[in-house]
Amino acid sequence: MAAGSSGGDGKLRSKSEADSGFLGLRPTSVDPALRRRRRGPRNKKRGWRRLAQEPLGLEVDQFLEDVRLQERTSGGLVSEAPDEKLFFLDTGSKDRELNKKRTKGQKRSLLLKKPLRIDLILENTSKIPAPKDILAHQVPNARKLKRKEQLWEKLAKQGEVPRDVRRAQARLLNPPVAKAKPGPQDTVERPFYDLWAKNNPLERPLAGQDTFFLEQTKKKGVKRPPHLHTKPSQAPAVEVTPAGASYNPTFEDHQNLLWEAHEVELQRQKEAEKLERQLALPTAEQVATQESTFREMCQGLLEDSDEEGELGEGQDKGPEAAGDQIGGDQTGGAKASAMPARLAAVEKKTERQRQKEKAARMLRVQQAAVRAARLRHQELFRLRGIKAQVAQRLAELARRRERRRAQRLAEADRPRRLGRLKYQAPDIDVQLSSELSGSLRTLKPEGNILHDRFKSFQRRNMIEPRERAKFKRKYKVKLVEKRAFREIQL
Repeated sequence: MAAGSSGGDGKLRSKSEADSGFLGLRPTSVDPALRRRRRGPRNKKRGWRRLAQEPLGLEVDQFLEDVRLQERTSGGLVSEAPDEKLFFLDTGSKDRELNKKRTKGQKRSLLLKKPLRIDLILENTSKIPAPKDILAHQVPNARKLKRKEQLWEKLAKQGEVPRDVRRAQARLLNPPVAKAKPGPQDTVERPFYDLWAKNNPLERPLAGQDTFFLEQTKKKGVKRPPHLHTKPSQAPAVEVTPAGASYNPTFEDHQNLLWEAHEVELQRQKEAEKLERQLALPTAEQVATQESTFREMCQGLLEDSDEEGELGEGQDKGPEAAGDQIGGDQTGGAKASAMPARLAAVEKKTERQRQKEKAARMLRVQQAAVRAARLRHQELFRLRGIKAQVAQRLAELARRRERRRAQRLAEADRPRRLGRLKYQAPDIDVQLSSELSGSLRTLKPEGNILHDRFKSFQRRNMIEPRERAKFKRKYKVKLVEKRAFREIQL
């Protein structure tokens, strides 16, 4: 496509090309002088943007930007700078020869006077002042501080000084003594010793040695709390089996053990029978019949009917009594209506009545004070009785204290309630007379040592009484009969 055809449409030209002052090479180009100038308001923001994009506006912006750049970098306009700042005079080899002739001390002094290159780079040569930070010059609570200064100036004229100044003066008069800080335990001076010598501290007995040394060498145990040394129960860990449980006991010992086992079984049987009686169904005599049920339902109805009859007789006599009652109510109402009016008439008291009431109140107070003083005086003659009462009370408290101590000692050997289950004493291991054996070889074993130790822990309050966990199936067992088995059954 030809250049002329591509540029025929004026809308495709760029804005910078249209605003330039050169005549375009396209056939449709128009002289800038003949182009119609766009007019519009210049006091609007849109007018500012249009003026800034025109050639004159662009030149002004570039000139101002160049001026600001020169002020930032060189400290002013380059055209106004003196020649000494822009140029330097090259004197040739004379200065170099002069530098060679200088001594090291002179060179060092010149180097010390000459500023460093880094300082010259960091030096601010701009003539544009930094923007003032208003917040940096603001002081919080300035008015309050100013008023406080004025107050202390006024008090200083009177001879008073602030509390901080008084404390500082007191510290100057009595300077605080520096406390000696104890050094760490690792830096404590300890004498050196020969590790392989016979008298080194490692070979000494532990008694009387340094506590820190024993703790660091792990030879001193941790201090246990006092309650760990007390046993939870005073019962012995292993109880001695009674003599009747021997493999060859005497007749008396064996009979005593049999009697104890019999008492235990008898008590257990009584508890079972009691439970059966409580859960048993009522007998034929105790079963409720229709007649007994009707009698229970009619209980109290006859007495109520008698009372209603008495009330009915009273109602027959009622009109006369009612008339009397109505008359009485009317007279009573008249009296009640007259009473508030009378009270309202005498509600206001005279001055004499108030004085009499005040004198009566003061007299009652004085009489109460005299009575209290007389009672306090009479208490002096009751000192012997009071001492007897105090002694009796103290004796009662001592007796209660002794009873509680005896009760605690009695319950010290008993198992306590540690869980939801009670402690159940194990069965007595005993053999009948027919089961006794004369030798250990033919002896029938009784009991279990593991079960005995487990019960001993429960009896001494070391573990709580427990029961065997019950197995509970989470799903139902499904029984399936296989086809092969069913065919055999048929």
